[in-house]
Amino acid sequence: MAGGRPSSYKKEHDKIAAKMCELGATDIDLAYAFDVDVRTINRWKVKHKGFCQSLRLGKSIPNQRVEHSLYQRAIGYSHPDVDIRVVNGEIVQTPITKHYPPDTKAASVWLFNRDPDRWHPLPNGSGDNDNDLAEALNKLVDKLPD
Repeated sequence: MAGGRPSSYKKEHDKIAAKMCELGATDIDLAYAFDVDVRTINRWKVKHKGFCQSLRLGKSIPNQRVEHSLYQRAIGYSHPDVDIRVVNGEIVQTPITKHYPPDTKAASVWLFNRDPDRWHPLPNGSGDNDNDLAEALNKLVDKLPD
């Protein structure tokens, strides 16, 4: 016999949570929307496979967008744009191409996450714990040009 109050989880939460995650919602946002504690969200992920899969799928979409944007920023990119000016009282629209050069910090983040064995910020991967790693990474990033 199970104790405690009944779960407030409903199957329709799966679809709502997936859509919210596609828009960038975090577990804390979900907890607020469903009027539960974030620990309840974590329990639902364990207990309700559909809910967990919905979150995973929903979060993968914005993660892919950010990953693509980080990659583009790391290698540099160009895109068409329009320059709008007033010349002799007339609005003149001129097609242009905007260029964004490669960004060293974005490249560092990309390489560290994609190939940490080769691009670890500490020599020989040394460091006793995550705090050492975070501190070393912050020092490395601080040294990079903007």
